[in-house]
Amino acid sequence: MVESHQLSPMDAEALARAILAGEVRADTEEEVLRWLADEYGLGFATLENIDPDRALLAKFSARVLLKEELLPLREVDGTLEVAVSRLFRTPGLDSLRSSTTLKLQPVLAPSEALQREIKKHLGVGADTLNLLEQDDSFQVVSDDRQDDGDLDKAAEDASIIRFVNQVLSDAISLRASDIHVEPFEHELRIRYRIDGLLQEVPVPGQIKRFQPAIVSRIKILSNLNIAEKRVPQDGRIKIRVKGTDVDIRVSVIPMLHGEATVMRLLRQDSGMIGLNGLGMAERERALFEKVLEMPHGIALVTGPTGSGKTTTLYSALHQINDSIRKIITIEDPVEYQLKGINQIQVAEKAGLTFARGLRAILRHDPDVVLIGEIRDQETAQIAVQASLTGHMVFSTLHTNDAPGALTRLVDMGVEPYLVASSLEAVIAQRLVRTLCAECKEEDVSPRIKALRDRVEALRDTTIYRFVGCKACRMTGYTGRRPVFELMTMSPKIREVLLRGGSSGEIKDLARKEGMPNLIEDGWRLVRMGITTPAEVLRVSKDEGDVAFAAPA
Repeated sequence: MVESHQLSPMDAEALARAILAGEVRADTEEEVLRWLADEYGLGFATLENIDPDRALLAKFSARVLLKEELLPLREVDGTLEVAVSRLFRTPGLDSLRSSTTLKLQPVLAPSEALQREIKKHLGVGADTLNLLEQDDSFQVVSDDRQDDGDLDKAAEDASIIRFVNQVLSDAISLRASDIHVEPFEHELRIRYRIDGLLQEVPVPGQIKRFQPAIVSRIKILSNLNIAEKRVPQDGRIKIRVKGTDVDIRVSVIPMLHGEATVMRLLRQDSGMIGLNGLGMAERERALFEKVLEMPHGIALVTGPTGSGKTTTLYSALHQINDSIRKIITIEDPVEYQLKGINQIQVAEKAGLTFARGLRAILRHDPDVVLIGEIRDQETAQIAVQASLTGHMVFSTLHTNDAPGALTRLVDMGVEPYLVASSLEAVIAQRLVRTLCAECKEEDVSPRIKALRDRVEALRDTTIYRFVGCKACRMTGYTGRRPVFELMTMSPKIREVLLRGGSSGEIKDLARKEGMPNLIEDGWRLVRMGITTPAEVLRVSKDEGDVAFAAPA
């Protein structure tokens, strides 16, 4: 075992000569660390399947472990194995020696893996809460036993401010769309929604103690009333992280064990992906471009919350945004800021609703209008009238499929003949997670063979499955892609609508006219190796009768 790891001038010179002479492949940090481990008789670990003893971790200062990038792994015969990435930086190991009687045995590990595992096992903001635990002057008690002055002071504590900042920064770096802070009887749980699915974030065990101060800090940032804990409140925060502007919509609701907070992260300066980036199939792309060139009418994008409807509409506006068109949007909230487009933010409290704003927009001589969402009969009727008076109207609607949008408008109180004469196209969409290119593997399981036998579109094609690696944080997926169902209004579909036909009849007719449904567009992405059958079936389960058990 090596007791001293201070790099002497001779060691440094020898290492430099070895790298220059090609004896050490120094292309990556991992290769250098492997050479050092071999040279000094130490172990090397990628930390892929390491599960440190939590009781062992609790014996050491989280602040020291995070600052010095040290991860105690296990105790073996009076020796403590410690993962390090900087072998010759001794202050960190010296700090550990002062906290234990065990002998230390360094194990070399890549810095990125070490940082990932430390955060995973200690939790976000562990160093901050560790300092608060040591500060006897700082105490947070339950909401109903402390006055608002104390809570306000606690929320302004530098450590609480730093902890909330760390959570926000961590969520943004992981591409999260939402942050959920959820109180339970004995714990405070934090989860991020990444690629459409919630993922629990490791947090220090003592975080429950600081719950009221953390919620109050979020309230202060979003200009909410920290003294009000009985009714829901909504606010917003605007921050800048590494040059990226992020608009955060905050919702606070009283729950059984305290106030729960959900923060939606909207990146204001996200680059527009354009129609090319949407990845539509050839048929859908051609039809959509044809719709975009129409002088008037309504085009709807439907789907559940978080299915990428707004991104599709903004991509459409980006395509037609030029100097000869006047484009105005009314949204709640404004998710992207587009150069050259006039955008209005709905303000319900001030009386600026979708309907009232839409009336005002029509007096501004627009060519194209985007309505964030058709929520009620009044908005729907104004949108129809706008299209009939020579405007192109884009909006979103909540329906399961494209044909369902027609009957939904009728159910809202719009006459069928108005829907038939104004509506031009409906796009239904969902988002599927895309496979990590670093670790995906061909799927040769019996279930895939059975699926090929049932689905003709998947025969004679390579199908991949997710695996999980450090590049995708062991999820097997990175990012999302939309699947589409695009229906244009043909004379026959208008005829069915006018005679009061059902959504099912309209769907059958659209299918006969060549409209692929969501699941069929999903099979296209599976054939391209972009996603898995399980993902397609997860988001389009109502679109077919294919039985398929998703992998565990």
